Amino acid sequence: MTRLSSTHSTQSIQSTETSSHWAARSLASVWHPCTQMQHHQAHPPQVIVRGQGVWLFDDQGRPFLDCVSSWWTNLFGHANPRINAAIQEQLGRIEHVMLAGLTHPPVVELSEKLSALTQHHLGHAFYASDGASAVEIAMKMSHHFWRQTGQAQKNEFVCLASSYHGETLGALSLTDVPLFRSAYESLIKGVHTVMSPDARQAQSGESADDVARRAAQALEELLKSRATHISALIVEPRVQCAGHMAMHSPLYLRLARELCDRHGVHLIGDEIAVGCGRTGTFFAFESAQVWPDFLTLSKGISAGYLPLSICLSTPTIYEAFLSEHMAQGFLHSHSYSGNPLACSAALAALAIFESDQVLAHNLSLAHHIKTAFHWTHDDERLEHSRQTGTILAFDLKPAWAQRHPRFSTLMHQHCMAQGLLLRPIGETVYVMPPFVIQEEEVSQMSQGIQMALDLSLASSDE
Repeated sequence: MTRLSSTHSTQSIQSTETSSHWAARSLASVWHPCTQMQHHQAHPPQVIVRGQGVWLFDDQGRPFLDCVSSWWTNLFGHANPRINAAIQEQLGRIEHVMLAGLTHPPVVELSEKLSALTQHHLGHAFYASDGASAVEIAMKMSHHFWRQTGQAQKNEFVCLASSYHGETLGALSLTDVPLFRSAYESLIKGVHTVMSPDARQAQSGESADDVARRAAQALEELLKSRATHISALIVEPRVQCAGHMAMHSPLYLRLARELCDRHGVHLIGDEIAVGCGRTGTFFAFESAQVWPDFLTLSKGISAGYLPLSICLSTPTIYEAFLSEHMAQGFLHSHSYSGNPLACSAALAALAIFESDQVLAHNLSLAHHIKTAFHWTHDDERLEHSRQTGTILAFDLKPAWAQRHPRFSTLMHQHCMAQGLLLRPIGETVYVMPPFVIQEEEVSQMSQGIQMALDLSLASSDE
């Protein structure tokens, strides 16, 4: 079977242990996330020992092109020398200090820069370590705000169909993916779920804007009847990533903002996966020229280096918590809030955005991806080939999906054999590579995925 070759060195890494040995030890000691561990008995986890640029390498020097940015986190490649240097410099100063009652330059600088990127519509960054925690913070702030302002009955939340916002109990309540929430239904609070503006729902003659208007109408009907009890609507702007990469028109964001304002409901923008330039603008909400009341970031904000998440809020939200009484403060904390090393990585990433004109570069990258994957529009086995910024996705048609129920597993395995790290979401195949991927590597990625698709659909499911 043909493997993709790397433009980087594939020199074997000296190790006292073999890949099979490390995989066996992993199976005996590590509980891997989002994984049915029994499947790993037949297909052990791949052992990765280093990375360089868009490539990951095992201990034999075999390369794997990171098509999904290591779960959508990596922006500027693995072992980026500028980010490495920033972390090493900070490590010589202070590795961590509690943020309660203390502060440090990296967290101040990062907070200021993020607020400036929102034209100061949002600010007063609150820090945590992962995306779900940032969503929990936004939920708690919203609910607590209404309580502070004499409207404690506003304690309900609204999410979109097929939404995903994390797997802690609060965030999971806003996640409309049965695979993740069904086992924990008795533990989580019910929420309102409204129509997604997913453009794939377009009826004959409809545009993505038309679908957005229908979805906004469904939201309006709910708000008319329940707004006095609703705290906030949460939206993944432009792309619902774990929801099979559902993409929608920015018109929906404008309509949702208008409806939330009219009915006195907060709007939470979950940009954990789609922020930091993925959709073409630094913040996905910028494409709609509106801002949410809360904006959550994680994944790419530290360029894939260290756990970091942030919740930005409006001045109105922040000021509602100012009081002489401790109980009216926002009493939420994380031990590693605003970690200096993570903040330094984020500052280095923002510096790269500025010095390398990354958003302009990403316009060219998006074009290269579109061109390389033109074949997805003509393949009779596929449908809904779509793209927003540097995120491209397509779906296996239902008839083919029914004939190949193990499609996602087979596709992952065949891609690994081709030297590609790809993790389909059910019948949806997507790419979200680091921004430093080269045009030649985009072509390699496309060719390898096409080959893996052929092999997966030719494989027996017996």
